[in-house]
Amino acid sequence: MSAITDNYKTHMEKTLHVLKEELNSVRAGRANAALLDQIQVDYYGTPTPVKNMANISIPDPRTIMITPFDPSSVKNIEKAIMVSDLGINPSNDGKVIRLVIPVVTEERRKELTKVIKKMGEESKVAIRNSRRDANDAVKKAEKAGEFTEDDSKGEMDEIQKLTDKCMKDIDKIIAEKEKELMEI
Repeated sequence: MSAITDNYKTHMEKTLHVLKEELNSVRAGRANAALLDQIQVDYYGTPTPVKNMANISIPDPRTIMITPFDPSSVKNIEKAIMVSDLGINPSNDGKVIRLVIPVVTEERRKELTKVIKKMGEESKVAIRNSRRDANDAVKKAEKAGEFTEDDSKGEMDEIQKLTDKCMKDIDKIIAEKEKELMEI
């Protein structure tokens, strides 16, 4: 495997990782600490992730409990959650913030399924673009004399095999998220 194929493989893995991160932020009606990953709290003038300033627990399937390490930051965390696009109103008792995840309606599930499929398709487009770039690099290396014609064909075959595997992985990830959405 050449450096070109290694770079392509690394890019594919990053694309899959980004897709998984994006899917974690999709609210499926079940409590998931990953919902808070993108939320930044103004903590003494510094944007700080919620997970770095509080203990996050899931006491039941529809509740997220946030216990700040610094009790004076409860209001700031609550404010950050309210201005985020989560669509969940936090409630606090002065020490702990609770987020009750509302039940997802059938209509909302169908909307979320469309969003998930769109994310999957965007990931596939990114993979196809990477494949094109990798194949172009192989052709350029062949013209420069770095690869023989057979080596070039072998590299392109390897790139295509990696692409096919990645497409199947994306389909599997999307199907799992759809299943999670529909079973709630």
